[in-house]
This record gives sequence, C-alpha cells and structure tokens, in this order.
Amino acid sequence: MSVSVDWKGTSECFDTESPIFRLKDVPKKAVKLRLNMIDLDAPNYPHGGGEVAYKGQAQLPKAAFRYTGPCPPGVHSYQWSVEALDASGQLIDAAKVVAPFPLK
Repeated sequence: MSVSVDWKGTSECFDTESPIFRLKDVPKKAVKLRLNMIDLDAPNYPHGGGEVAYKGQAQLPKAAFRYTGPCPPGVHSYQWSVEALDASGQLIDAAKVVAPFPLK
C-alpha cells in the first residue's frame, strides 16, 4: 500500500479539514482507513488524525475527516501514517508519507 498527500487548498494555519490523499494498492479486505499526522520537527504537538470508511476509492477528498492542521513557524516536515483495517478492526497494511508544509 502507498499514499501521497496533497496540501492544495489547505489553510496556512490550523485548517481543521484534512488534505487530499491519493491511495494505491490498498488491500481488498480493507473497510476502514485510520490516518494520523506527526510534525517531525515538533513531534509532541497533538495533530491527531481520523478514520474514514474505505470502499475502494483511489483518493480521499479534502475534509474527509477533521484534525488539527499544521501552523509551523517556517517549513516543517509532516509524517502521515495510514493504516488499513479489515471488518474486524485488525490492521492489514500500513503506509507512511512525509510531506513538507507550507508549500513554497
């Protein structure tokens, strides 16, 4: 499984609507995706993430879930973790991507 993130349309400070995610090779048995963001330059800040029902889509649109968006002093690197869960809630695959923000 792999994922990429697109910050397009994300406000520069504390946007509560998640960015766009593009997904590849998500397991067929996945029914839910759990997403979490960590600021690698300030890892103790609680950005959180969310859960989204998965129905085979190749993209999660902006605002698919709510979280505490970035607001760095300068550019920070953000790591998104995406976990694919089956119907019983078991982890069946995972992917990570690092994306700088804000875009310059």
